[in-house]
Formats: sequence, C-alpha cells, structure tokens
Amino acid sequence: MKIYKVLILVSIVFFTCSSVKAQQDPQYTQYMFNTLSINPAYAGSRGHFSMSALARTQWVGIEGAPDTQSFSLHAPIGFSGVGLGFSIINDKLGPSVETHFDSNVSYTIRTSEEGQLALGLRLGGRTLNLDWSKGRFQNPDAIFNNNVNNKFLPTLGAGIYFHMPDWYVGLSVPNFLRTTHYNDFLESVAAEKLHYFFIAGYVFDVTENLKFKPAILSKIVAGAPLSLDISANFLFNDKFNLGVAYRWDDSISAILGFQISETLTLGYAYDLTTSNYNNYNAGSHEVMLTFNVLEQKRLKCPRFF
Repeated sequence: MKIYKVLILVSIVFFTCSSVKAQQDPQYTQYMFNTLSINPAYAGSRGHFSMSALARTQWVGIEGAPDTQSFSLHAPIGFSGVGLGFSIINDKLGPSVETHFDSNVSYTIRTSEEGQLALGLRLGGRTLNLDWSKGRFQNPDAIFNNNVNNKFLPTLGAGIYFHMPDWYVGLSVPNFLRTTHYNDFLESVAAEKLHYFFIAGYVFDVTENLKFKPAILSKIVAGAPLSLDISANFLFNDKFNLGVAYRWDDSISAILGFQISETLTLGYAYDLTTSNYNNYNAGSHEVMLTFNVLEQKRLKCPRFF
C-alpha cells in the first residue's frame, strides 16, 4: 500500500502545477543515480563510500546552451547514523559560469527493521561569473550589461529522505537563500527562486535476474509551474541497465548503464528534444561514472538507488 501513497502524492503535485520553461538549476537525465546533487539527506545512504563524476552537454548545436560537469562523494561515518558528502558543480549557460561548492551532512533514524529516515543539511556557496561578450541575445542591449567576476553567493539547503530496501521517497530544497542568478529567459541577472525537489522510486524483482525500477523527479520553482521527469529502468543480472525517461514538454531519453567491475559503473543518456527547440539542436548527451567501495555485507539493490 505504501507505493500507492507515493503515487497519490505525486498525482497531487502533478495536477496542481504544469511545466516550467526557464532553466535555473542544472538538470540531469540520470537523476535517479545522482541523488546527492538534489538532496543532502542522501549522503551516506548507500552504506558505503561512493564517488561520482558526470558531464552533460545540452542542446548540441545551440551556442551558449547549458554545459555541466559535476563531481560528488559521500559515505556513512561509522555506526553513528551520520553521513557526510561533498559536491562540486560547474555549470555554463550563455554568458554565465557558475561553480557550486557544497558540503552535505545527514542523520539517519531507523524507523523499523528495514526503514530508514534521513534528515540532511547543505552548507556551501557558489561563484558567479558573467561575460556579456559571449553568446547571442534576443535583446541586443544585453551586451552592454556590466560583467560579473567571481561573485560569491552562499548556499543553505535541507532535505528529507526515507528508504526501504525496495523503494524510496524524498523532498528537498537545495538552497533557501534568495541570492542572484543568471536567468536565460530574461537574459539578465535576477533573484534566484526557491527550488523544491520531490523524488520517488520503486524496485520490482521481475525475475531472479531482472529488476524494474520506475522513478519520478518533480521540480517546483516558487512562482512558476512544475517540471516533471518520469523514468523506467531495467537492470539485467546486476550488470546492465537499460531505460527510458520523459521530461514533461521537453524531451524523451534513452539511458544505458554498464557494471564495468565490482566497484565501477558507467552510465550514458541521450535526450531527444520534443519542444520547439528540436529544430535547432541535435539533442543532449550525458555521461556518468560511479565508483563504489563495497563492504562484505551488501545492500539489496545497491546499484539501483
């Protein structure tokens, strides 16, 4: 019955909002394997040391399109219920370059024999650089704006993450502070809006060697409609992952994953744009490499969330 409660909550969120058009925070197609980037409570939840690197090139062929690189690591600290994580994100969009440096800490409370509830806190900051001589603008006067050099902006976020061996649900706000941000729609510096992230996923054991995981990511920006990502992934023999994803009113995606070794996983995603931008770009590419230091006692479905 618990999965139905999750679906009901998702439906409430969905029918009270619609799709968002402008992009502020970086977006990822492999969000289901990159949870720390959106929820600090995920830190240490895998029960072992985990490190990930991701590179995303969005809307290939469009000058000034988003180009993102991220690196993160996290691990539990002993048996105290505390998890620590650190992440770096470099995000280029038009004339702007933003670099995020965030530390994440979580505290996990065991709610049952298998259930765990984690509370997370994010502290950090980012630097904002704007060079108005780069890119093309709908408003030609944008090129006369003043450049911004290494402007530091603090980050304060929080999240909650509950998981069982075969399903999870989470809610987070990566940054509560209303600092400035480059807005690609307005082509100017504007006040950053609060982002709320809701995530959920369930792992079904179809057969002994086949697992199926549907997942959802809902991003709500204060004062704007909703962005909704839905994905479905199949894991074969704990070695090979094949999936599809749909970003509401934006793109459809193919997702591939390979277990290169016991500790190393390679993931790739290709997005085909379905919005009006599809006439001007050749899609988006995303590559992700994950390294896990596994212990003797493994978690159930450790590679699926």
